[in-house]
Amino acid sequence: MSDQSGDDYVYDEATGDWRPASELAAEAAKASEVRDASGNLLADGDSVVLIKDLKVKGAGQTLKQGTVIRSIRLTDNPEEIDCRHDAIKGLVLRTEFVRKR
Repeated sequence: MSDQSGDDYVYDEATGDWRPASELAAEAAKASEVRDASGNLLADGDSVVLIKDLKVKGAGQTLKQGTVIRSIRLTDNPEEIDCRHDAIKGLVLRTEFVRKR
């Protein structure tokens, strides 16, 4: 479906309305942004600091508040980041527990 202005419309199943495609694309781009607990935008390769002590399941360790994690990688889920720590490989952290350094 399109109108005279040339903007294509897409049916949004969540709302049941026809919405401009550009509007849906802007919302999708915003949803894919990864932000830390303070609202700072995160990117691949950033360093983050833990804001809370975290018990690591399966490793039997606790990562202490203030621990610096270097070279994070973003995942498909905007609420999780993939990272490495010296003692723990394949660590996935929730963004609500980190702050950009």
